[in-house]
Amino acid sequence: MNTQPTALHPQSFGKVAVLLGGRSAEREVSLKSGSAVLAALRKSGVDAHPFDPAALDMRALQDEGYERAFIALHGRFGEDGTVQGALELMGIPYTGSGVLASALAMDKWRTKLVWQAAGLPTPRYEVLAADSDWSAVIKRLGLPLFVKPANEGSSVGVSKVKQESELRAAYEKAARHDKLVLAEQFIGGGEYTVAILGRQQLPVIKIEPANEFYDYEAKYLRDDTRYRCPCGLEPSREEEMKWLAQQGFDLLGGAGWGRVDFLLDETGKPYLLEINTAPGMTDHSLVPMAARQAGISFEQLVLRVLEMAHVG
Repeated sequence: MNTQPTALHPQSFGKVAVLLGGRSAEREVSLKSGSAVLAALRKSGVDAHPFDPAALDMRALQDEGYERAFIALHGRFGEDGTVQGALELMGIPYTGSGVLASALAMDKWRTKLVWQAAGLPTPRYEVLAADSDWSAVIKRLGLPLFVKPANEGSSVGVSKVKQESELRAAYEKAARHDKLVLAEQFIGGGEYTVAILGRQQLPVIKIEPANEFYDYEAKYLRDDTRYRCPCGLEPSREEEMKWLAQQGFDLLGGAGWGRVDFLLDETGKPYLLEINTAPGMTDHSLVPMAARQAGISFEQLVLRVLEMAHVG
């Protein structure tokens, strides 16, 4: 069990802004995450305050004497390097990955290109366009397949396509959220996730959605999604997945904390799916769940993340 406390006294963090809300499609989830983080920090004695970039000018962080920022923003303008760059310009230490890693991880296509270049396994895919040959895409990737916007999180705009007649509509749905749209191979051996805290990989979680796949509703609204932690894998398989998670995270330049999502095929081979550099912290979220399994309370978790705040 790892109950290591933060090495710093809560008051030594100074005035802390919890960035929440924002302007992305994941605003409501971010408000929930930020509220939970804010409450935990205050409970631990940190001088923490909510800060919504959609309502307040970012320069107020400097003007009002904030000394650190806990980024609880999800999606664009929060998880994609933009807020990170603004904080770096102001010299305010912030949680999570830097500008480059945040931007790369937000872009599922370019994340895959980096992993492929390093020889790491990731599902096969194609970039779609309005004039794509849908039959050819299906011939190459098979059915079912997933269609998703490359630069959204929380499964926003994602569709599972079971027959060719559904593919154009799935593309159009995803294209409403992003001009870059991917079709991705279906891998059906199970969904898993590995949370990273510093250089520690937390216990693997197996995700068992009650509906078609682990979509927005299953992540945040339904109470019948099942999470298994311990995940039920053989210890050697779990260690392999943890190692692969760290490799994938490090290749993008990830820092501080994050969550790496996987698919397993029917033989048990893991495939890197995507990385979340500002993971959810709601009552349905996976990083707090894995931390509890490792003996880390929610209050300890947010303090340790805050302690790793950095500039650049």
